[in-house]
Amino acid sequence: MGDMSNSDFYAKNQRNEGNHEAGFGCSVMELRSLMELRGTEAVVKLQEDYGAVEGLCKRLKTSPTEGLAGVQTDLDKRKELFGKNLIPPKKPKTFLQLVWEALQDVTLIILEIAALISLGLSFYHPPGQTACGAAAGGVEDEGEADAGWIEGAAILLSVVCVVLVTAFNDWSKEKQFRGLQSRIEQEQKFQVVRGSQVIQLPVADIVVGDIAQIKYGDLLPADGVLIQGNDLKIDESSLTGESDHVKKSADKDPMLLSGTHVMEGSGRMVVTAVGVNSQTGIIFTLLGAGVEEEEKKEKKVKKPDGAAAMEMQPLKSAEGGEADEKERKKVSAPKKEKSVLQGKLTKLAVQIGKAGLLMSAITVIILVLYFAINNFVLEKRPWMTECTPIYIQYFVKFFIIGVTVLVVAVPEGLPLAVTISLAYSVKKMMKDNNLVRHLDACETMGNATAICSDKTGTLTTNRMTAVQCYVGDVHYKEIPDPGVIPPKSLDLLINAISINSAYTTKILPPDKEGGLPKQVGNKTECGLLGLVLDLKRDYQPIRNQIPEEKLYKVYTFNSVRKSMSTVIKLPEGSFRMYSKGASEIVLKKCSHILNEVGEPRVFRPRDKDEMVKKVIEPMACDGLRTICVAYRDFASDPEPKWDDENNILTDLTAICVVGIEDPVRPEVPDAIQKCQCAGITVRMVTGDNINTARAIAIKCGIIHPGEDFLCIDGKEFNRRIRNEKGEVEQERIDKVWPKLRVLARSSPTDKHTLVKGIIDSTMADQRQVVAVTGDGTNDGPALKKADVGFAMGIAGTDVAKEASDIILTDDNFSSIVKAVMWGRNVYDSISKFLQFQLTVNVVAVIVAFTGACITQDSPLKAVQMLWVNLIMDTFASLALATEPPTEALLRRKPYGRNKPLISSTMTKNILGHAVYQLILIFTLLFAGEKIFDIDSGRNAPLHSPPSEHYTIIFNTFVMMQLFNEINARKIHGERNVFDGIFRNPIFCSIVFGTFAIQIVIVQFGGKPFSCQPLSLEKWLWCVFLGLGELVWGQVIATIPNSHLRFLRRAGQLTHKDELPEEDVNEENEEIDHAERELRRGQILWFRGLNRIQTQIEVVNTFKSGTSFQGAGALRRQSSTTSQNQDVTNVSSPSHVSLSNALSSPTSTTAATAPPTTGRESELCQSACLLSLLQGCHPVLIKLFFLNLNY
Repeated sequence: MGDMSNSDFYAKNQRNEGNHEAGFGCSVMELRSLMELRGTEAVVKLQEDYGAVEGLCKRLKTSPTEGLAGVQTDLDKRKELFGKNLIPPKKPKTFLQLVWEALQDVTLIILEIAALISLGLSFYHPPGQTACGAAAGGVEDEGEADAGWIEGAAILLSVVCVVLVTAFNDWSKEKQFRGLQSRIEQEQKFQVVRGSQVIQLPVADIVVGDIAQIKYGDLLPADGVLIQGNDLKIDESSLTGESDHVKKSADKDPMLLSGTHVMEGSGRMVVTAVGVNSQTGIIFTLLGAGVEEEEKKEKKVKKPDGAAAMEMQPLKSAEGGEADEKERKKVSAPKKEKSVLQGKLTKLAVQIGKAGLLMSAITVIILVLYFAINNFVLEKRPWMTECTPIYIQYFVKFFIIGVTVLVVAVPEGLPLAVTISLAYSVKKMMKDNNLVRHLDACETMGNATAICSDKTGTLTTNRMTAVQCYVGDVHYKEIPDPGVIPPKSLDLLINAISINSAYTTKILPPDKEGGLPKQVGNKTECGLLGLVLDLKRDYQPIRNQIPEEKLYKVYTFNSVRKSMSTVIKLPEGSFRMYSKGASEIVLKKCSHILNEVGEPRVFRPRDKDEMVKKVIEPMACDGLRTICVAYRDFASDPEPKWDDENNILTDLTAICVVGIEDPVRPEVPDAIQKCQCAGITVRMVTGDNINTARAIAIKCGIIHPGEDFLCIDGKEFNRRIRNEKGEVEQERIDKVWPKLRVLARSSPTDKHTLVKGIIDSTMADQRQVVAVTGDGTNDGPALKKADVGFAMGIAGTDVAKEASDIILTDDNFSSIVKAVMWGRNVYDSISKFLQFQLTVNVVAVIVAFTGACITQDSPLKAVQMLWVNLIMDTFASLALATEPPTEALLRRKPYGRNKPLISSTMTKNILGHAVYQLILIFTLLFAGEKIFDIDSGRNAPLHSPPSEHYTIIFNTFVMMQLFNEINARKIHGERNVFDGIFRNPIFCSIVFGTFAIQIVIVQFGGKPFSCQPLSLEKWLWCVFLGLGELVWGQVIATIPNSHLRFLRRAGQLTHKDELPEEDVNEENEEIDHAERELRRGQILWFRGLNRIQTQIEVVNTFKSGTSFQGAGALRRQSSTTSQNQDVTNVSSPSHVSLSNALSSPTSTTAATAPPTTGRESELCQSACLLSLLQGCHPVLIKLFFLNLNY
């Protein structure tokens, strides 16, 4: 299915137009044209052509209440006729395409060209060999001229190897991405009614004719027509670009479209179009089905949409394509900021690349100059035409050496190591209940400094149980016997709970015998339904008596109302409304309460205060969530104005207050303690009562009694962070967030404000890296804004999952701690790899460079260098990037954004090992022949056979790298480098595998690898010198870091370049060039101010000798302000302040009072400046305005 092109798929559905004969009363095309209508037009069409929704259901052979029968043959037939509910993905790249992409690498292309030239020239034999002198010396004598082609061929072969390995890695990476994508797609399930039973189905299994139950937070998986809805509001911005929520009702606008979000309410719809026939699918087909999405996936860009098969990319409406494009850019803007590691690696790779390029260029220049001077100046040989190919062959050889130096210097293994490490971590994190949707989130999590967590379900078990209640003027500490509750109150309570809760919420029998009953749907409502069962009553008969379609009006729960109300029509024609919600909110709306006999009595404000003190606060201090249940009766004539919510939801009569317990997950306190040890601040952000939140926070260990921390509610939080105009100010947030640990009764906006405030804060040296958990639709903005957004896999809505980076499949806080561990492990793996690679880089480059300059030939040949490159890039990245994490990772503080990628310990290791290796290699190079009593390999002529001397150097070099790879496993100066080595089988197999291949290369590599077989004794010497690396590592570990202050900043992100210009985050994204100019102008204006103030000081001192102090204060203050200018001030040009100041007679005194805000200080400066200017010389004033223009 997946590989069928979209046009085929589309055509196949087109052919199925004549569906009437298949027994259904409408065809695909009829349903498609129906779904294109909106509002009253759609209602009229439904009524006239189909006989309303019921008629449509009949034609589709489905029941509005019982759904499809669920017979497999019927379902298959529907899939065949109306299509499956999936959009075929774009074909993956073939292996050959990936090979072609790998071949585009510039250094490889240069090598290929050089190898081809070398290959071509090796077949050319000039006629007058002897005339070319030393240049051709030794070629014929050795009888090796025929073997000249081998080096070129070997280089080409090495290039092929490198390309194949790269392509294979890309291929497996792509495969993993697809696996991840399909896993995310399978994760999305939807509630449908089949055979009268409500079941959860994977989105792909939904067929036309299914009755789907929709609720708050859903992402609609198919097009449909609303059968019945309660207060339903849909966000259709993904299709239309309109951000306003659209009200849907069966009689006004019943059309529901796939890819849109349910923002409020609930309802049932009949599915009319799926897959490529849905409105989303049609747009996809027009767009070429997700081409952009694939490109995005490869670039690993954070996608705004991406959870279900339906949501591969933000949808463009047919008309609003352009606008949507902009919209999408805007949506993804916050994520443009590079992850910490990416930023540091990019900078480091560029630094190393430049150094490598410089070294290789110098190498080539020196070799060419040396050859030319030696042959044509010192030996005074003429340039002979027939010798040109031989000279060119030499130049090509020099060029190849230069390119090889570059190949070894450029760390192309870095991206590979990062990818392997991340892909490996992502795979393993699945087992730890973290489904990673965006790869870089995994690594960012390792740098997290703050976690803002929800309470319900994340820190607690999300299994609600009613444990206390206040009814009939009595506070019961445990659920009472139903006999002691007044019968009237009991009846009202049972009805209120049964009717005024979502009918999808149920309590089912336990899966295992002796287990707890299964809670389905909203967990708070489950707690209340549990109370009904504890009172020996059943809610189902009441629901059967008043089915959902008979409910007169429903005010669904949302974050503004914090309550839910349902109106029913009583048999005698009057109305009754049942209401439930947060106790302090509902009680405020109550004017009566049921007394000990179940009769309403007046409920005065002082009674409310007493109740809060005596009932609600004690319950909350026990960590209970308090819910108030109330009701109100309305007369039938005149019928109330149901849309006038303020007048409807007042004057209630309280029935009962219930205390619901949601116990803390047993593993959470330990997980939070680990976070605190790891330098991560955990904050609880919840919609619950402040006392409940504080009690739970103490149980979790977020706060400890007696500590100086803030626990405040949303109201107090907003009072503290907003100015008189109601605007949020960063300075005010900075006073709150460092001590804030619990934010209760918070709205999703408060959560977003807090997260944004912490991220934008510049108080600390390091920018805070914030992780956020969320489950509700409204958590979307906070999840998107956070550096890492965690959505709940079980309780989370589709909207939250879509906005997140990682989905917690078990909704458990301790899984976040595992994510931190994996994130830090990724960072450490990259550091281990870097430590190893940079040592090899430094040594190989220096050896090739000095060797070439002194002996006119690199001791390590091009092919050998490529083999070393393969060891240190591909194999080492595999070996070191797959180290499993340990608990020790959680015992250190986060690295932060400004810490160098290469720590001082790593610098010490790199330099230390490089010194050891260089000493040994140069000793072998210049004295090796004497030590081993063999022929010298130095100054060998072109195409001469491989020497034992250079083979020993090559072999020793590789042995040292192998043993240094073991050293590289530790980067914090640990002594035991073998610790946990057998927990990583990949590492062991790569080390032994490399050793085995090295034996083969040396003993049987011959001419292509420039190797001469070695005796056992020489092999033992090579291994012994390699083993020395481990001993030398211990020596290095004893050198204290304090002696190594230099070279500490490699790969560091300083404040100045923390964000590359094009990656400036969200707000600055909006700043265009004009504004940048404005800002520059503003700086110049303050510079001008400073200058002119200096001049004014001088003048005034001469004039009066009195105002010097005032002006001095002014100038000092002005200079500080000019340093602290923020973009926000751009919007208030200073000349406005000037004119204001002119009209202010009191402005002169302002100089001495320190201003409170940036704007006031500007006004103040301008006022003082003008008052000073008034008494100044005209020349000075002119000079002042010249400064301004400048």
